[in-house]
Amino acid sequence: MRQTAPAAARRTSGANGPQGEPLDWHRIDWASTEENVRRLRQRIFKATQEGDLGRVRNLQKLMLRSRSNTLVSVKRVTQQSKGRKMAGIDRELALTPQARARMAVDIDQQTQPWRARPVKRVYIPKSNGKQRPLGIPVMRDRVVQARVKNALEPEWEARFESRSYGFRPGRGCHDAIQAIFSTAKGKAAKRQWVLDADLAAAFDRIDHDYLLGSVGGFPARELVRQWLKAGVVDDGRFTRTDEGTPQGGGATRGRTFVSEYTFGGSTMSMV
Repeated sequence: MRQTAPAAARRTSGANGPQGEPLDWHRIDWASTEENVRRLRQRIFKATQEGDLGRVRNLQKLMLRSRSNTLVSVKRVTQQSKGRKMAGIDRELALTPQARARMAVDIDQQTQPWRARPVKRVYIPKSNGKQRPLGIPVMRDRVVQARVKNALEPEWEARFESRSYGFRPGRGCHDAIQAIFSTAKGKAAKRQWVLDADLAAAFDRIDHDYLLGSVGGFPARELVRQWLKAGVVDDGRFTRTDEGTPQGGGATRGRTFVSEYTFGGSTMSMV
């Protein structure tokens, strides 16, 4: 059945508009909004599998300017994330519906080039008595990172090896355990041993140039570069970041999502 013009207009406005209208956080149709993002992610994934890089880039640009993507990203960072009460160096939080709506409108209607802010260094205790440094981005950077992640992740999900499990959506350690069990069970097992290894200071030593080269012609490559080079503020002192990506608690997947494109291939495939 052919879609009527008003219906098509409503569908378009859900993804990329309407512009200039007040936003009521409680009246957002979240099922439709999240479906818009899911469907666009699926299209990016499929175009990557088909080897149509031009279409991939066009769809990624569509995702990056999608209003639905902005709304879903604001919700994820300010409402669903465990780090939603952890402010960055600007001390801004968005814990009320009104604040979330304002943030979504501001980011969606941003006209000036985005400028990444340094992360705030905090420390948490480790089980061995040492301290783990975390880098907490400002809330708005986390939202924009979530938007970028929705454009970049499906492209790389289509490229990754089937038996890599680190930093993958819908995958985790239990999937790796099951894969190991299936491979090693029985008398005629395909493998007779398991390698347990850890990359020392892996996040601290990621090569920025190599990572940006891997990202290639991704439309938001400049934003990724900015986040890598944004620096760290530790007890009021600013330090440049020439290598590595900070780990940030609830913001880790937002800030260091790029690291999965460095380690997401054969390094994570141990079976």
